[in-house]
Amino acid sequence: MQGSIAPISSGVAGLDEILNGGLVSGRMYLVHGRPGTGKTLLGMHFLEEGLERDETVLFIHGEESQTEILTNGAAVNVEITDAEFLDLGPDSDFFTEDYSYDLVEPSEIEQERYTQDIHEAIREIDPDRIVVDPITQLRYVEANEYQFRKRILSFMRFLKERKLTVLTTATPSADRVYNTEIRSLSDGIIELERGESGRRIEVAKHRALGQRGGSHGMEIRDNGLEVYPQLLPDRQSRPFERDSVRFGIDELDDLSGGGFDQETVTFITGPTGVGKTSTGTQLLASGADIGLRSAVYLFEENVETYDHRSESIGIPVAEMREEGTLSITEVEPRTLSSEEFAHMVKRQVDRQEADIVMIDGINGYTMSIQGDEEVLSRELHALTRYLKNRGVTVVITNEIPEITGITSATDGNLSYIADNIMFLSYVEMDGSLRKVVGMLKKRSSRYEHNIREFEITSDGIRVGESLSGLYGILQGTPRAGWPPDSPQE
Repeated sequence: MQGSIAPISSGVAGLDEILNGGLVSGRMYLVHGRPGTGKTLLGMHFLEEGLERDETVLFIHGEESQTEILTNGAAVNVEITDAEFLDLGPDSDFFTEDYSYDLVEPSEIEQERYTQDIHEAIREIDPDRIVVDPITQLRYVEANEYQFRKRILSFMRFLKERKLTVLTTATPSADRVYNTEIRSLSDGIIELERGESGRRIEVAKHRALGQRGGSHGMEIRDNGLEVYPQLLPDRQSRPFERDSVRFGIDELDDLSGGGFDQETVTFITGPTGVGKTSTGTQLLASGADIGLRSAVYLFEENVETYDHRSESIGIPVAEMREEGTLSITEVEPRTLSSEEFAHMVKRQVDRQEADIVMIDGINGYTMSIQGDEEVLSRELHALTRYLKNRGVTVVITNEIPEITGITSATDGNLSYIADNIMFLSYVEMDGSLRKVVGMLKKRSSRYEHNIREFEITSDGIRVGESLSGLYGILQGTPRAGWPPDSPQE
């Protein structure tokens, strides 16, 4: 049945994706959410889409005036001036005048006026799309739930006979019967939320076409409402290629078994200040030498600091940016959902602007991106899978709390995402802190199991020979000789 239905756009591309193509023509949809979640704005996008397709559209409203609606839309570049409007709200004189109903129930008079106004407007205007904001206007003029259900059913049949597509809005009510009625009578339900995790959208029901499940990201930006569906990784159809990205430093390449395969995820983990970002950037610079373009997303420092630190150790990031082999994006804290960030990266990859993506660092990501940490980890996994399937190599820097020693491969139990894990750490030797580097994991090939001394100098990264004759390095306190109770040669 889905193949025989040609959906129409809701006016919001991301929502159409969740709706498996869009809305079904001639059906009634409920947009449900508390005040301030974006219900009216979604309705305006729906009508704007109709106007752009040379359709006739009608906005039936009762809580805001036509002037307020147009002004609010203009603030986010949504233009529906050419729409038809039917205002069912009371005039301002209602506040001062004394209305009395001596012989009949007030609801009978109001209901008759509402019904007559709506029917006349639809017959005269003959619209293709209608927004009723809110549908509760009909509820308030009915004497009871039975009459309300009859009114809605009658309204729906009237609209479907005319093959109209209708978007209604409603705020959650304490009246469970009312909530159940309006939801059951709607062909589709779009839930909007706004909380500590930012704005969210979920399609709870969509007859005929179905929907993509789950909660998705949503924001109100300069051009109105934007929806960011959860990223679904494509199935990998391309053959796995073992081309590698090398560091361009012989000792580091030897340690990592010849660099890292392209289309894999590499974690560079270690305590603060140990050199994770510089090591990742060195890999990007070496990739630029073979024509690979990189995109860096900074979560824990600004672009100026990143540029200065890289240039100070001889990594030519300014030259790379000028040549178009490096782009840098600074992510502002708590401004994006995980879905919006994923779509930001996806757009850059889809434009073929990045062969390598570096997320610096994952701790800043979980603090800067809106949402629960467990959910963010799942979203990060989905993003890395998507990038790998698109042929992109991923580098993630990860800060662990220990200053010396390694007690866990990654922070937040993220090691399952990684194909490769390189660690940097401090160790205490001869009364001073020194840095070491080693490999914990590489899925595709062998690597050195030794640990090497690591240093960042003004001439770049220097990696020494393997540290031999020492034990306890991963505990942060290396000692000469053999560990107790170990076999000795």
